[in-house]
Amino acid sequence: MSSLRRVIYIAVAWVGFSLGVIGVFVPLMPTTCFMLLAVWAASRGSPRFAEWIREHPRFGPAVIAWEDEGAIPRHAKWLAVFMLGVSMLVLVFTVGILWLKLTLIVGLSSIGVWIVTRPEPAVTS
Repeated sequence: MSSLRRVIYIAVAWVGFSLGVIGVFVPLMPTTCFMLLAVWAASRGSPRFAEWIREHPRFGPAVIAWEDEGAIPRHAKWLAVFMLGVSMLVLVFTVGILWLKLTLIVGLSSIGVWIVTRPEPAVTS
């Protein structure tokens, strides 16, 4: 792999990680999706950084659950569905073009269905 490509992957990983950390403190900003982006990019640019994220006590369990099982924790599902609902409500009142409004609502609803149908992480003791 070229060094430029490696640097780009590492930069994307750090941006994803940074946005994920911000998401811990900013209520409407997601965390897990940015951590998944960070691990994906870090796996290609800095496997050591990717492993550090996977082993992180706060971020690691959700990342590992997704990588191993394609699973989303129940609380994350509820939050995602709630935020999708809020987004759809905003669209209803702000988008004036009917076909665009309906297309966006159908798209967001589809994402919600997909999220809800993902398995929940297996409980391990």
